[in-house]
Amino acid sequence: MEQALLNLTKEIQGLKTNQTLLLEKVEAYQRETSHEIRQLKAKSSNPGLSQTYDSENESESSFKPSVLSTSPSQSSRFSTSYTGASSATAKRTENVEKQLYNHRIVLTTYPGQVGVSPIPMKWGSADPSIRGPIVVSRHPDSIKLRNAVGAHGGSYSVYRALSIAMRELDPDHKPDLYNTEPVFKFGPHKSWNDPNQIVSLDPFGADIGELFKGQLKKGLDIRPTIAITRAHMRLAEIEDEVKRGLLKVDGKIVCSDAGELMVTKGAIEPVWWLPGVARRFGVEESTLRRALFEDTGGMYPELITRPDLKVFLPPIGGLSIYIFGNPAFLSDPSKKLTVRVHDECNGSAQEGGVGLIVYFRKEGRALGEVTKYLVYNARKRAEGGDTAALYFKRTENVAGVKDMRFQGTMPDVLHYLGITKIDRMISMSNMKYDAIVGSGIKIIERIPIPDGMLPPDSQVEIDAKVASGYFSHNQVVLDLESVKGRAWEDVEH
Repeated sequence: MEQALLNLTKEIQGLKTNQTLLLEKVEAYQRETSHEIRQLKAKSSNPGLSQTYDSENESESSFKPSVLSTSPSQSSRFSTSYTGASSATAKRTENVEKQLYNHRIVLTTYPGQVGVSPIPMKWGSADPSIRGPIVVSRHPDSIKLRNAVGAHGGSYSVYRALSIAMRELDPDHKPDLYNTEPVFKFGPHKSWNDPNQIVSLDPFGADIGELFKGQLKKGLDIRPTIAITRAHMRLAEIEDEVKRGLLKVDGKIVCSDAGELMVTKGAIEPVWWLPGVARRFGVEESTLRRALFEDTGGMYPELITRPDLKVFLPPIGGLSIYIFGNPAFLSDPSKKLTVRVHDECNGSAQEGGVGLIVYFRKEGRALGEVTKYLVYNARKRAEGGDTAALYFKRTENVAGVKDMRFQGTMPDVLHYLGITKIDRMISMSNMKYDAIVGSGIKIIERIPIPDGMLPPDSQVEIDAKVASGYFSHNQVVLDLESVKGRAWEDVEH
């Protein structure tokens, strides 16, 4: 272990040396060419565009990369004058004479670097002031205090970067959180205080406006990672259930004959406590960091160079929760609770209990939608038809693995909601069941998806899953070769 740390230290020192040499070369180049750039500015004769350059700006023929400006005000970035250009072009290229960034690229940072002083973080503390806020922003008021790697917004952080590049969004914008507080406040629950119980989300992430009011007033850029609101939802399936008399219009949950539902819903962005995530999946933290760095194209070098930063906001989709009934009942063991992870559930809420849907954005078993459709094509074109016998084999041929959902962190959201007992779990997945029970939550009854709710073409998937060990009341040996899905010829276009 000591040798590994010594080797890592040497690697970091080497990276620092290389970065310093690169920076010196870039600065020397800029000094040598600044005079030429001023000459280009003076000679500019384009009548359609009035530009102003300075020694920090780049010409059309030379690109000098940069990092965020530390200017406290960005209002001057959004003004310029054009003649002879279309309004659409003018809007997209607005203020080209003003830079978004200065001339220096900061590829990464290092522990103990001058000016770098991350806000202390004690994951699992019951006191939010001791636990500390999650600070990942590169805003000038926060960049030296960052205690996390990554970016807010999950996969949407890329769209934010695009908006900044187009000058549609001020890079130093901080959200106005007035009146955005959650409509229902969960917790704090006992599970919040265990650093091993919740490792993939920030339990304080919904109420940062109140919990970290002092830091926000001082200008620190702290952002919510959880939002809780209320809404009405209409589902064709629920409307059908109401018409058939299987669900009653009670005015509280089912609001109308059209099947309109009153729900409390939430959105949760991923916040990973890396030591806990590594433990959850049985790998070394250093291995996890290296894999996250290497297999995302080196997106976040600080995963390697900043072992002192233990929190990572990954660029992946989050999850949504839909609560049918009183949200307070979720943490009340005396109330009946029905849970469906990743799909629809209903029933218990009208029996004096509450229903919960947790929807994870893990399309195609977390293999992605492109992979999902490639597999679909392979199945439909298979010799002998789309059979249950080869259902998972087709996926493994394309993706190398049949499932990448790995349910180890899935129960965290249930602990955030304070759930200790589930009366009815609607799921075939043993991975989900084992993860929930293994995390300390009791499941009283497992219910497979009712046959009447399955589309005809899904029987291939269902039988393949049952044969591979998924939960079902029908555990008989199936003739998987004879179970076939529809061919493309059977689908009208």
